[in-house]
Amino acid sequence: MTSIPKVILKRRSIRRYQQQPVPEKTVECLLKAACWAPSAHNAQPWRFIILSNPQVKKALAEAMAHAWVQDTVLDDACKKPNAEAVKASIEKFTNAPVLVLMCISLEDMHTFNDERRRRAEHDLALQSLGAAVQNLLLTAQTLGLGACWHCAPAFCQETVRKVLQIPENIEPQALITVGFPAETPEAPMRKPLREIAYVNHWGNKL
Repeated sequence: MTSIPKVILKRRSIRRYQQQPVPEKTVECLLKAACWAPSAHNAQPWRFIILSNPQVKKALAEAMAHAWVQDTVLDDACKKPNAEAVKASIEKFTNAPVLVLMCISLEDMHTFNDERRRRAEHDLALQSLGAAVQNLLLTAQTLGLGACWHCAPAFCQETVRKVLQIPENIEPQALITVGFPAETPEAPMRKPLREIAYVNHWGNKL
């Protein structure tokens, strides 16, 4: 078995996939790994929707692209997507054999009367989901799959809810594209620890 540090170092964000289908049991394996992530209060706030139907993927991708364009109406001209960028934003989802929509539910999180602690609980659910995403990504790597973490749903939650008939108490947060990789990207640069880590107090560099 490959050691965890090696899997972490080998993992890449894969954006181009072979059209070979991913077996259902393999997708289930990814979700089981995600479910073993740590979570605040062991609330396990993650919820998943597997998307493999081409029509559903297309409908979702097109709706999110439309929401993106609408969001940029008041942006500077340089930030407005052109037709090519919109097409690419759709194809990065429709060309992946499987999408996994990562959502959170607050139903088992703690409840408070004040806004500060309610926000904190929401943040804890998001942190828990992030751990689940990483478990999924690393498991995909060990199984010879490629995957990429996209946060587009966080910008258009109502759009995603409408397309996939998701109830109001469930928050779409991320889409993971999954498939057999058709590219081998180089490792991106990482900031050295001396720039981002401190000992005992802020400013005392590692």
